[in-house]
Amino acid sequence: MTLERSIAALHSGGMYARDAASIATPIGLVRVTGTGDRIDAIDIGVDNGSTSDAPAIVEALRQIDAYFAGRLTEFDLPLAPSPTPRGADLRQAIVDIAYGTTASYGELAKAISSSPRAIGQACARNPFPIIVPCHRILGAGGALGAYSAGEGPITKSRLLDHERPPGGLL
Repeated sequence: MTLERSIAALHSGGMYARDAASIATPIGLVRVTGTGDRIDAIDIGVDNGSTSDAPAIVEALRQIDAYFAGRLTEFDLPLAPSPTPRGADLRQAIVDIAYGTTASYGELAKAISSSPRAIGQACARNPFPIIVPCHRILGAGGALGAYSAGEGPITKSRLLDHERPPGGLL
């Protein structure tokens, strides 16, 4: 690739630039931000009015669409790395909560030798809602608890309803 083409790609949202695109979903618009090779953030209820041909963003939009269509239960996307090893462990523990199931903050904390507060803080800072499914973590006794994305607990409830087996309970 020539220098001129590289600069043009950078300025047009190509392979090196940070880019974003949105998709309409049952919980509102979902914006995916990233580069050609990784996802940096997912935002619910936000639209930047642009489209992207960055491969990682296109794939994320495809997988989010498949998730809401009921054709996908696990995401496989190149996410930006967590800034700390502990953050990576917390993220993986959340990802490991299977579609259609839930865990309490306390259960998850015990499983990874952490505290419920640390789990809550990790969820509050989660840059990848839906993909890193903090909506599957409930308070003590099955209380819905907080949710930092979209419309907060309303969005959390909608995501849990989406994953609920027909006629089943989570």
